[in-house]
This record gives sequence, C-alpha cells and structure tokens, in this order.
Amino acid sequence: MEKRAFIKNVLVMGVAAVASPRLFAGKLVENPTSNSTKKMIKARYFEVLADNTVKCLLCPHACILKNGQTGICHSRINEEGTLFTNAYGNPVAVHLDPIEKKPLYHFLPASKVLSFGTAGCNFRCLNCQNADISQVAPDEIESLDYSPDKLVKMALEHKSEGIAFTYTEPTVFFEYMYDTAALAQKAGLKTIMISNGFINAEPLTDLIKVMDAFNIDLKSFNDSTYKTLCGGQLSPVLHTIKTIRDSGKWLEITNLMVTGYTDKPVEFRSMVDWLVQNDLNDVPLHISRFFPAYKLMDSQPTSLSDIEDAYNIAVEAGIQYVYTGNIRNEAHENTLCPECGSLLVMREGYTAEVTGLTNNTCTKCGGIVPGVWIK
Repeated sequence: MEKRAFIKNVLVMGVAAVASPRLFAGKLVENPTSNSTKKMIKARYFEVLADNTVKCLLCPHACILKNGQTGICHSRINEEGTLFTNAYGNPVAVHLDPIEKKPLYHFLPASKVLSFGTAGCNFRCLNCQNADISQVAPDEIESLDYSPDKLVKMALEHKSEGIAFTYTEPTVFFEYMYDTAALAQKAGLKTIMISNGFINAEPLTDLIKVMDAFNIDLKSFNDSTYKTLCGGQLSPVLHTIKTIRDSGKWLEITNLMVTGYTDKPVEFRSMVDWLVQNDLNDVPLHISRFFPAYKLMDSQPTSLSDIEDAYNIAVEAGIQYVYTGNIRNEAHENTLCPECGSLLVMREGYTAEVTGLTNNTCTKCGGIVPGVWIK
C-alpha cells in the first residue's frame, strides 16, 4: 500500500498513526490536507530590507531572506518582500497526553492536555526524536486541517484541562500558537509551551501574555556544544528562562544528558550553579536519559550512573525539585516536601496521585510547595 493510502486509511479508522500525521486517538478525523491546499498567512516579527529582502525577527537566527527563500525553520518564506508562514492550521501531530509527559510535574498533576505541533524547527539537533516532522517543511508532509477554534473545541469536548504546544518547536508556528492560546484562555483552558527557548525578546514577551506554563529544554551549558549539537546558542535560551521566571508564569526546565555531548559533570554543575545563583533553585529540573536517535543512532544511552551523579549534583547545589526522566526510578519521580520530606505527589510513569497537598501546602508541616496544583 502506498504511504498516502496508508495514512488515509489510518485516519478514517480514527487511530493514532506512526507515520505522519500523528493523530489524536479516539474520534474520527478528516483526511490529511494535500500540499496544494495549504495556505500561508503573513508572519509577525520581520523587517523589510532593500530589493524585497526581509529579515526575520522571530528567533536569534535572524534569517535574511531574498525573494523566494525560506528560513532555517522551514516555515518562514519571503514572498515579494513580505514574510509569510506556512505553519498555520496544519498540525502533523495531535494527541491527548498526560501532562506528566511534557514533562510538567508541578502544574495540574494527573490532568490531560490536548497536544499538537506542526512541521518545522529552528534547531537541527543531532539527537532529535521527532526528526521526521521537525526537520521537514510544513508543505513537505501531509497534515490535518485544524483551525485554532477547532482545536479549542476539541480540547473542551475531550475534557482536556488545557492545550500544549509541543512535539517540534512551537516558536516556528508562532502565529498559530498565539491565536490558539488566546482562544483557549478565553474558553477557560490552560496553555502550555514546550520549547527550546530559542526565541527573541519581543515575541516572547507577547507570547507570555497568552501562556500559563512553560517547559524549557536547556540542552547544554556550553555555547560550543549548543552549536554542534543543535545549531543554536546558549545565551538566548538563558534569557528566555529568566524572562519567563520574572513574568510569574509557571516554569520547569529539562536537561537531556546526551552521551558524549552533555553528560560532563563539570558542565552540569555549572548549569545548576547558574540556576541557583539566578534564584531558580525552586524551579523543577528534569534530568532525562538519552537514547540513540536520528544522527546519533550509533551512540550509547546515557549511563544510569551518570543520571544518578547528575541528580546528586543538582540536589547538592540546592535545586529543591529534581526529577529523572526516561528512566524508572520511583524515588526520583515523586514530589517530596522540602521541609519535612513527606510524600506529596506519587508518580509511576505518566500517572500521578496527589497525596499530601492542600492547594500548595504540605498537609503535614504546612510547608509551601511552588506549583499550580489546582485549576
């Protein structure tokens, strides 16, 4: 069976597909759109230069594009001196996920969130687990036709607590994300961005207005490694983290320990020291185990001892809430009271049960535990 026919049959049956588009499980959804029907809308954040050249101002890459050229992200196109995006209304992955999968551990535990993403990304991570959708352009892959309004209605129908922008890099579908988030908040839904944090200050400031929570992937604490592993830079990501923190919106951070790249204890210690020095010691830190993927298929998974060492380094540095991911270790999955050590949230995989909290207070000692525990 040809790929197009296979995807169409999977869509008609209403099951989650392995091939793109990756679908919301459960209800019948329409056939994927053909490339010819996909629309472009005018992008935000660009300036016009001479000779119909434009400069994109969305992320620190600051792509300068001549007429007809496309940005690094695959989703920004210069058409006769105007920057357009082709990542709007065309998600390639739509699922109802447990919020713990994002991961967010201190934000509405045990809730479900409608999660989606379009094709494209402004990073080129050698270890990308979703390279089949992140490293292609939106017009190179079949997708679904879901407007912001339709996504919000779907979230409400399935009793989702919110909508998460995830799977690829939401920054590259900024307009789609912003419009969906604004509608979602008006409908009483929470909004969540899972991001590499590689975004300029102005769009970030605008985005924060319609976002409730973030998980930022701090991929390394070495600028050279950022360039080699991801094609990015460290300093803009640190600025994003501090800006979100200062805004008062909920923030969690993930660090994936990629074997041979980001598994050095000295670098990791510098990272957690920076977090403590910038008053981020109570921000939940997720240390995730790497498994071979994409261009690093010949690498080894992060050793369990390296994960354990990193956990201990973070705790010793003063990070109050440290969790390990992509690894089964109940002791490092649960949330404990930093004051008395009582069990507050018990987790197993992507399931969670709040056992010792009343709102944000430990029921045993009265200690305050930061987070958004109730809607």
